Amino acid sequence: MAKTSSVEKNNRRRKLAAQYAGKRAALKAIIMDQSKPMDERFRAQLKLSALPRNSAKIRIRNRCEVTGRPRAYYRKLGLSRIALRDLGNTGQVPGLVKSSW
Repeated sequence: MAKTSSVEKNNRRRKLAAQYAGKRAALKAIIMDQSKPMDERFRAQLKLSALPRNSAKIRIRNRCEVTGRPRAYYRKLGLSRIALRDLGNTGQVPGLVKSSW
């Protein structure tokens, strides 16, 4: 199990990213628009850098929903490899069977 503080920090980052997503997208659209004047694009860049760092989507870490483990994460299932194995062995993941040969 991951530290509770790490999991909660990541949850705060998710909430901030959702809160500022529209504002960040609008500012980035202004910055990338080559037809706009340079000073307007520069002001948009300054506003973007004034936003909280944790509101950037890139700062969110994919973590297992069950254990909070940050590594060996399967995006499709939202689980780490260890949690997937445990749930698969108990038959809680539909369509997943233990292989034997």
